[in-house]
Amino acid sequence: MRNCFVFACLAGLTSLALAQQPTMPAKAGDSRPSSKVSADSAPADSALKDLFESKIKVEWEAIKNKDKKTYGELLADDYQGVEVDGRGERTKGQALSELADTNVFNYTLWGYKLIPLGPDAAFVIYESTMQFPPKSVVRYSRVYITELWVKRAGQWKELHYQETHVK
Repeated sequence: MRNCFVFACLAGLTSLALAQQPTMPAKAGDSRPSSKVSADSAPADSALKDLFESKIKVEWEAIKNKDKKTYGELLADDYQGVEVDGRGERTKGQALSELADTNVFNYTLWGYKLIPLGPDAAFVIYESTMQFPPKSVVRYSRVYITELWVKRAGQWKELHYQETHVK
């Protein structure tokens, strides 16, 4: 009896969930409803993903090379970043002044995911495995990273950075 009740509840919840799935509005001249995302957005999203992968690569090269100018050009003036060291939020000025103390010897970036938030904002998720110099106590660190990018005066700037340690 209990199994029948559980099955009935699951069947009911499933049918409710399926009934709630949104549909996209039909294109002009198309009388049938569509539940698929337009194929026109795929190339735009792919180009945007490529753009951010490129910007993030430039960001990490600047960190590795301790290049304040390049790194600073990527960050918004009201940037805030949170790193795994537990020292709290950093402003753009703090992030730039700490760049000289960075000891990233090499890195690998992977697992990019882009979530467009509108024409002037995007959320980017990826992972980084950092390698530190051979004589460092810790040789490798893997972090899960989220970045919020905004378009200001026609330029994409990183507004927020958050990293979480991955074991």
